[in-house]
Order: sequence, then C-alpha cells, then structure tokens
Amino acid sequence: MSHRMLHLLLQSVLPLGKGCIFISLCSLTLIPDFFACCCLSCVFLQDVVVASGFTVGKSPTVHKDKLHTFNLLLSGDNACIYVRTFINKAPKYTYVRLGDLKAGSVVNVYGVVVFFKQPFKSRGTDFCSSLKITDQSNQKIGCTIFCEKLEDHPKIFQIGDIVRMHRVKTQFFNDSITLVNTFGFSVVTFDGVAGSAMDPRTSSRSFHLDQEDRQTVEELRSWAASQTILPPVPSSPLSAVQPKAYFDLTCQLLAKAPIDTTCTLLKVWDGTRCPHTLLKVIVEPNAIEGPTSFSTEIENLIANVLVYDNHVEFARQLKPGDFLRIYNLRAIPGSSKVPGLTSSQSEEVDHLAFHLHGGTAYGRGIRVLPENSPDVLELKRVIEALPEDGELNDSAMLEIWSTPPESLGKNGCWMERSCGHDIQSVTLSELKQCDPGRVHHVRVQLRSYEPRRLHQALKLYCSKCTSIQDVPDDELVASLFSEASKDPGPCSPPPWAFSGWVDIPGDSPGSSKRALSVHLSTQLMSEGKTKELIFLMGSTLEETCRLTSGYQNIVPVRASGGHMALLDLSAPFLFRGRKRYYGCRQCSEAAAREPCAEGVELIDEKIIAEALGVQLLQFVLLMKLELQDGTDTLEAFLWRDAESFFRVSAEDVAANQEAQNSIRQTMDSLCPAGGSTGECPWLDLCLTVYRAEDDGGQNQTCYQICHTTITKTPSTQSDPAPA
Repeated sequence: MSHRMLHLLLQSVLPLGKGCIFISLCSLTLIPDFFACCCLSCVFLQDVVVASGFTVGKSPTVHKDKLHTFNLLLSGDNACIYVRTFINKAPKYTYVRLGDLKAGSVVNVYGVVVFFKQPFKSRGTDFCSSLKITDQSNQKIGCTIFCEKLEDHPKIFQIGDIVRMHRVKTQFFNDSITLVNTFGFSVVTFDGVAGSAMDPRTSSRSFHLDQEDRQTVEELRSWAASQTILPPVPSSPLSAVQPKAYFDLTCQLLAKAPIDTTCTLLKVWDGTRCPHTLLKVIVEPNAIEGPTSFSTEIENLIANVLVYDNHVEFARQLKPGDFLRIYNLRAIPGSSKVPGLTSSQSEEVDHLAFHLHGGTAYGRGIRVLPENSPDVLELKRVIEALPEDGELNDSAMLEIWSTPPESLGKNGCWMERSCGHDIQSVTLSELKQCDPGRVHHVRVQLRSYEPRRLHQALKLYCSKCTSIQDVPDDELVASLFSEASKDPGPCSPPPWAFSGWVDIPGDSPGSSKRALSVHLSTQLMSEGKTKELIFLMGSTLEETCRLTSGYQNIVPVRASGGHMALLDLSAPFLFRGRKRYYGCRQCSEAAAREPCAEGVELIDEKIIAEALGVQLLQFVLLMKLELQDGTDTLEAFLWRDAESFFRVSAEDVAANQEAQNSIRQTMDSLCPAGGSTGECPWLDLCLTVYRAEDDGGQNQTCYQICHTTITKTPSTQSDPAPA
C-alpha cells in the first residue's frame, strides 16, 4: 500500500525518539529520520496533513493505549507529508461537570482545588501529585497526576485555585470516581480569588484561552466565594505566627546550609518580625550557600526553617533569592535541639522553632513562586520598603506591610487592608449595583452586629462535609461525661494498652480521693513518655479538666460491650491543657486506637485525631455586621478572614479569656453600646461580592469582609463622614 495519499486531521504531535515523531490522527503514525525534524517545527494541533509513500501495519500497543489498530509508517525516498495550517481556527473543547462524570471516559474538566499535595518522586521515573477538586455540582473528585517533568504538573499555590485539565481519564477507585492523566494531558491553573487577574499558569506554549474560558473561571470564583468548601487560609506572616500552629509561609530565601543527610537549614524572611524569640542555628560559614552574615536589623527579621526527610532533596535545588511558599510549616515552642548539634552550640530553651516535617500529609511541601505572582509582588514591596538602617517601630511596620489607611485623626480607627487591590472606594449604594465575583473598597461605619453575645460567634467547622455547628455548652458536655461515667460493667483493655489507676483529689480538704481507670500506650511508655497521652475512663468533666495540668493529652473513653470506646462526639474527644477538640459526627469513624508516634517529636491533636479516625473540627469565628454610610446600609459576613481581622485565632478564643476580651473590646469600640452612629469610627474595608442560595433555595447577593485587619483599637470619637 505504498505511494498512497491520505488526508488526515492532525490531533496531536509528540517526539517519539531519534528520527521519529508521533502524530495522533485516526491512527498512529510513525515518521522516521528526515520527517521528524521537519514536522516538529511546522505542524500544529488541528492541522490537516496529506501523507504519501506510507505502509500500513498492525499496532503492537493497541491493547495498552486503546488507540487505532493500525500504524502508518512513512519511509523511503519517495515518502513525504504535506501540512495545511488553519491559523485562525481555535480548537473547541467540551467540558464535563464533575457531577456528570462516568467511569472509563477521557474528558476535559474545570474545578476548584479543595486539597493538593506538591509533586513528589514516585517509585518510578515520574513525579506524582494529587489534588481534589469540586465545582457547582458539589462533587469532590480526587485526581492523580504522573508526569516526568515537574513543570508539567499543576502549578497550584493554594487551596481555592482553579484548574482546567484536558484529557484526563475517569476510573473507579475505592468505590468513587477519580481522575488520572492520560496521553496528551495538559493543565492550566488560575488564581481563585474573585476579581484577581486572569493569569494562566502552565508550561504549555500552545494552550487556548477564549472568552468562554474566562467566563467559566469567573463563575467558579464567584461560586467558590459563596460556599463554605474552603477553610480559612492558613497563610500567615511571621509577625502573626502563634506557637504550636501549622501555617503556610510566603517568604524569600536568603541562605541555606545542610545540617545532616536528613535535614537542611533555610534562612528566610518576609519583611516582618516574629514577636517570639526564635531558634538560632549555628553552622560553619563554608557550609552556607548565600550570605554568611547580615546586619543586626535584618538578622532580627530572619527565621531559621529546618527542612526534613523527603523535602531535603527539593531544598538542595533552591537558590538564595528564590521566593517560596512553604506549606504546613510547624511552629514548635519550648526546647529545640538542632540535628547535628555541634559542641559550640548549646541546646536552645523556650525558643520558637520552625520545622517542615517529612511526608506530604496536609499538602506539606515547598513551592517556588514566579516573580509575577501577586504574593511575590506584595512581598517585594514590603521588603523594598524596609529602612536601610535603624530599628523598625510599629508605625514603620504598619506603613510597610499594607496600604496605609487614610488618617482618621489621633483617635481614629486604624484598619489595615492587605489585599493589594488598586481600586477606588465606592459607596454602599454603588456597591449594591455591582456584579458578583469582584472585590470592592468601602468606607463605612458599623451600625450593629450579630451575635451580641460574642461567645456565640465561635463555631465548629468541618472541612470535609463543610458543616458549621455551635460549640456545645458545658452543661451538655457535663451530662455526656456523667452518663459515660456510670459503671457499665467489666471492660477489657486493648492489647496495645497498659492499664492502671490515677487518684483524683477531693473537692475540699479532708474529702476522700477517687481512683479512675487510665490506659497508656505501651509504645509511649517504652519511650518514657508517660505524660504525653492517657485514655481516661469514668471521669466527670470537672475531674478531666483537673487532670489536664498533669498530662499533655487526655482522651476520655467509656466502656461499651466490654471494650474501650470513645465518648459521643458531641463531647470533646481530646483535652490539651485548656483547649478542647471536637470531631465531626457525620464524617468520623471513631474508635479507640493507639496513635503511631514513631519518629514524632510532638504528639498533637492532628496525630491523635487521625489515629482515632476522628475528622477534626476547626474553631472558626462567624459574625454578621450591618454597615452604613451616607448612602445606604448593607449586611456583610465576617468569617473566613475573621482571625486576621481581630488578630486572634479562633482556637485561642475558645480557651483564652484574654483573646475573648480582645474581641469584646474591639466590637465595643467599633459599635459603642447605646451610642449614636455619630460616635462610631469610620472603617476602610475590603468586601467581596458573591451569589448564594438562601434557605428557600433562592439566589441572593451576599457580601463578605476580607483582607482587612484591626491595627489599633479605636476610641469612640469619630471623624466626619467622607465627602
């Protein structure tokens, strides 16, 4: 069948090896030697080609790749190929909603990222990355990507980013639909923040983006902003880091040095100063890549990050000057001994250390950010505005870190907008005429707020089922403990537990002690960690709280059917000091199991929840504020950015009276009780507008406060309304 002519529509073209290229038509075509060089430089997707001088043979890979049963082989002196290019004709793609996916098909999809892991080296030659996406169908779909080159993986910077994936295959795994990349896979990533620039992130040089794509991205941004699918962003500057917190850090790498084969030191900064004393790490100057010394002012802004295990290999590729986002970084207080400690450095006590633990759980990893990233541009502005010498005071830091607010006089309320949007403020009446999916700046007063009892603003949020619920009051929790403490008969301890008794002092001098049954992990006992974790049976709520001063973690348990079981998840499943942790009743598969603490420096709530099969609930703050200016009034929610707004974490509010008082004082200043609106200060806020369904299923326009922080407690004296 040589010297035959065939007209074909070109679907894809890839290099296959020396002297060969792969062309996806209606069949598999191999073109050796001379044609490979020519075709790669002149053929494009959707081109029409005319092939002459080919032979037909059966495909040896048809059962594996599911492509055409025949190959076309062009060879010989008379073989040739003609290409007709349609320059103005763009490819047309069809996208499938995630709720409409069927197993066994190759599809194109859009989705909002609700979870992701940075690419890591697989057992083969590829890198592997995993993510979970959702869309308006409210289906959460897992995706696994295998690509040999890191640049071909999705460039996801944070939860909420939007991905567009072409040619992914649907398949069943663990009784649910999942997506895997297949031949011809490509991906484009967009920032998921409503109103942000439409800057695609991709390594492809021939991707297509038209008005329909832009509209789809904007619709997903608007929809995501109206949902509770996204947890509060854990990103935090060094100036706001709290001990024991996990957070994402956007920073610049100044220098690095190997500590040992399992640990690398990264010296980073973000232009802000951590309020806590930080761990100092001394290394030999000849081991440092980058500057070996800094001025005193810069040294005070540098954080030492210790990177462990699988992240060490990636850290070796980093260059001083790179802008990074470090995911799931841990701030560990107390004594921190540096790996490979030399005799010249003593053990640091009561210092805050930053550790990036091994593994990829919770998206843990490092990503180099591009120079044009909005976060990098903001970070550059912060760093470039730092004074060359002299100490940084609070006023200087305020001017550096964000857009300075308008002067409100010596008694004004200082509000810090960190969004970086260069837009004019609008009135509330103008804002109500604006389309959803964008952010706006307003200057307003706080007319009223809900709930008036501020402890009711504290909620429990499940990142898995996206439910929000009230925090149970002590009366309910005490009744659950009381019911569980009733003698249910004999209880056999699990095989991994060592059982004993602990004496609870009486309520008053002279009163008798009460002995309670406790179970300890034999693994932790063998490591001498007898105070790290106990399972406590038969105690009341008050008795459990009394014991928290002597044990780091207490898991209350009960006897059920002769075996040890957790309490009803309406009660806390874990006590850590003054803090209580709750689990989601709908998403948890709770059971009393031994946590795996091998190689773990600190047993925290996440490790215990994972071992017990408990979906950990997160404390969040949720309020509704009624805003007003000279033109109109408007109700806006405060919850995703509530922690940064008040400069306190919801977890601290749940356990710390000082944090509760801070919020109360702030709200009393913003909206004085019994005062007139003339006494309320003027506030510069950033608001996002989105669409959401009410309880009756009707769409309504909603507003949410974002990118705004209280930087100074205002007095009740106000300035005149803006002109």
